[in-house]
Amino acid sequence: MGELPLFPLSAVLAPYGRMPLQIFEQRYLDLVRDSLRNESGFGVVWIRQGSEVAQRGRASPELGDHGTVASIVDWNQLQNGLLGITIAGVRRFDLYATETRADGLVVGHVEERAAPQAARMQEEWLPLAEVLRTLERHPHAQRLGLRIDYNDAWQVAYALVQLLPLEEALRYQLLGIDALEDLVARLSGVLNQLSGEQ
Repeated sequence: MGELPLFPLSAVLAPYGRMPLQIFEQRYLDLVRDSLRNESGFGVVWIRQGSEVAQRGRASPELGDHGTVASIVDWNQLQNGLLGITIAGVRRFDLYATETRADGLVVGHVEERAAPQAARMQEEWLPLAEVLRTLERHPHAQRLGLRIDYNDAWQVAYALVQLLPLEEALRYQLLGIDALEDLVARLSGVLNQLSGEQ
């Protein structure tokens, strides 16, 4: 168990995923500065909504019980004068409790999970890789500069979790799945629904 500064968002970040952010609050400017200076990560955790607010009650009632450690892979000054950063998902963590510091920064008591070992793509999973290749051609995905090893089923699955047009509650559920076979099965079902086959 350790402490991790948190960046609560209304969006879910998956391992191997990337996300652009605009930073304007002082507590997060300080967080970004410290992360760049110390080459350290911070936790991205989903802000719950609706009936899921008090689902398990282990952590802050506004935040999900799990999230993703993020690292900053790019930063620049935006035309609107704000600081823009691009973050990359590294590995998952479980959130057990939170506390808020004097500057408003939320710190989580977390248990970080080891990154999953690379898993070879199975032939029956190759349609997922084809969908991902299509998504990667989209200008938004190209701007993110994803680096996906298509031989690793975990990377393909998590990249789909990040890029598919999903409700954040569903993306959060997918992030919480521990077994690769279960994650792939859920993603296959989601793709069938998106394509109108179910």
